[in-house]
Amino acid sequence: MATQHGNPHRLAKAPVVVGVDGSPGSDLALRWAAEVAAQRGRTLLITHGLDLAAMPSVVGGYDVTASSIVDAARTEAAKIVADAHGLATEVAPDLDITTETTDVSAAEVLIQHSRTAYLVVIGATGNLGTLAHLGSTLLAVVSHGHGSIVVVRDTGTAQYLRKDGPVVVGIDGGPVSEAAIGAAFAEASARGTDLIATHSWNYWQLGDFAGEPYVLVTGEQIESTEDAILTERLAGWQEKYPDVTVTRKVYRAEPTEQLAEWSNTAQLIVVGSRGRGGFTGLLLGSTSHFLVQHAHCPVLVAHPV
Repeated sequence: MATQHGNPHRLAKAPVVVGVDGSPGSDLALRWAAEVAAQRGRTLLITHGLDLAAMPSVVGGYDVTASSIVDAARTEAAKIVADAHGLATEVAPDLDITTETTDVSAAEVLIQHSRTAYLVVIGATGNLGTLAHLGSTLLAVVSHGHGSIVVVRDTGTAQYLRKDGPVVVGIDGGPVSEAAIGAAFAEASARGTDLIATHSWNYWQLGDFAGEPYVLVTGEQIESTEDAILTERLAGWQEKYPDVTVTRKVYRAEPTEQLAEWSNTAQLIVVGSRGRGGFTGLLLGSTSHFLVQHAHCPVLVAHPV
């Protein structure tokens, strides 16, 4: 998976990075990250952000000293990281694990690590609103991170890393798709599984996908036209990953519907991110936004590098 997943030399010894906060979603992401790191001979970096700048100076109606708050936070952080180290060791006893705590927020540290990580992994439990910081950490990292960000959401099952099923990638018409396609081929190759390449279209999006502002075709021609374009988009990547068997799927439907359905049997869903700019607002594509909340398997959001 040397395409983050972009520069193979930069990523030769890059770690799998996972953010932890002691929540059930965090533990699930940690298990997933530990399994992937162990399988691919990577170091696992466990990180926890204290976010000291956001800590209150008043607790329970009483003024408290900054030092007492920080001391309590550091003690709790040490326990969270120690527990996470123990859990990762249970999952993969021979795994090379490093840990860190940092004074900045979890979002800041994970986005920073994403510049050089093999993968950044973050957990989610249920709806985004149940996460620490009301989901702002997850949304910020997925929207504004670099390379490949994997969201592992608790779906109520004990299967942390599916060993069967395909990797499924959703492809549209922009440069965002190239990052997703590269990450998907790399993941399918690393897992020794098939790749399902999906594209969902409608009349309004057809011109964008084809690279032309206006495309006039009959309804009977559209499906074959879309499949031909999809084949062309995949050709170079299939040459790079000849070990990966690819099945193309073209749908006249919303991509969220089809990808959510595939998530019931896939090992991994891969989509691109349209995030840009600062930390204000939700700047993630609507499909990616939906999937990180509702998919039944881990979702990899690939950012152009």
